Amino acid sequence: TTLEGAARRFDPVRDFERFDLILAMDAENRRDLLALAPDDEARRKVRMFLAGDRDVPDPYYGGEDGFEEVLDLVEEAASSLLSELRR
Repeated sequence: TTLEGAARRFDPVRDFERFDLILAMDAENRRDLLALAPDDEARRKVRMFLAGDRDVPDPYYGGEDGFEEVLDLVEEAASSLLSELRR
């Protein structure tokens, strides 16, 4: 398994083959990824980052506390994902 830290454009040919899990931050992103998936196996790799198929909200629309709230959500989701992957 490989993790990449730099933001870059999603490459459907390379990324569906290379990665076991592809995380979407919102429903629109997930829909776009599923549309790019070449087959059912690739579609099964796509899931939402937040539990309950919730979108990661845009912190710019959360007022003064928006960034802190989004950071809390992302840290919690990352911790849960890490625990899941370790099992």
